[in-house]
Amino acid sequence: MLVVAERLDAAADMVVDALNLREVPVMRFDIADFPQHLTLTGAHLPTEPGWTGTLDDGRRTTRLEEVRAVYWRRPARPVIAGTVPGPYGLWAQNQADAAILNVLAALPGASWINNPHADRIASHKPQQLVVATRVGLRVPRSIITNEPDAARAFAEEVNGPLICKPVLGGRLDAGQERELMVATHRVDPADFDDSIRTTAHYFQEDIPKAYEVRLIAVGGRVFGGKLTATSEAAGTDWRTDYDHIEYDTVDVPGAVTSRVLRFLDHYGIVFGAFDFAVTPGGEWVFFENNPAGTWGWVENRTGLPIAAAHADYLAGATA
Repeated sequence: MLVVAERLDAAADMVVDALNLREVPVMRFDIADFPQHLTLTGAHLPTEPGWTGTLDDGRRTTRLEEVRAVYWRRPARPVIAGTVPGPYGLWAQNQADAAILNVLAALPGASWINNPHADRIASHKPQQLVVATRVGLRVPRSIITNEPDAARAFAEEVNGPLICKPVLGGRLDAGQERELMVATHRVDPADFDDSIRTTAHYFQEDIPKAYEVRLIAVGGRVFGGKLTATSEAAGTDWRTDYDHIEYDTVDVPGAVTSRVLRFLDHYGIVFGAFDFAVTPGGEWVFFENNPAGTWGWVENRTGLPIAAAHADYLAGATA
């Protein structure tokens, strides 16, 4: 099987270790290795059911037709030799990216965590709220707008605290040594002005929290990592203040489990890193799902066997 991930990825390391314990043959590489340090040779003939050929990194070789499972874990993009000039370098990078992704995605019968084509669709936050509602999960009241009056009207309707969050996740490259994260933050409707017109703003009602849950679903199993904030910053966005979070495990209610699995089935994926709030009254409220989200820290803090669940699913596909 293939593990496709950045070189320094703790979660991928944990899954490879678990697969080694199960004596599953693994070839691990990063897409950044291609095409300079990784060779792809794929062929499709009318007499063959799928693509045949090899992946070779100079140390080991894998035959494409023998791949039964792929763990796709946020790899980097291809790196083209610096000798390729300007726009040709970008063109070559796009060619390499499309070639290796689409050849792997076309392998017949291979199981994925997760196929990146499905991941891309599953990562869209506005659609996630619709799907979550359809499967029976509670979601916050939300608006996406660049119209100040619409934002003010939403605030009046909610008549309570509001937060603002990015529509699209990711980091802000501010030309500094460390990239900046645009975090979820509380907003005061009294401050709404024409600056809202500069781009789309994603406002939600601020859900009261007894604690939050990073729920990891993989291969039909779910694991609840409980996060209790001990600072205001961590209570608004726990990613901004890891020093003020208490970690534990929590049993996931059966109704939430079944709805989460239906959510994943809708997108045709088997893994998700879900963010929930649990209200003081015990109600679970869905915020979002990251189909390529982090989970290594959940296992390290709680002991939940998440890597083993990944390995069980992938090893089952190769059996």
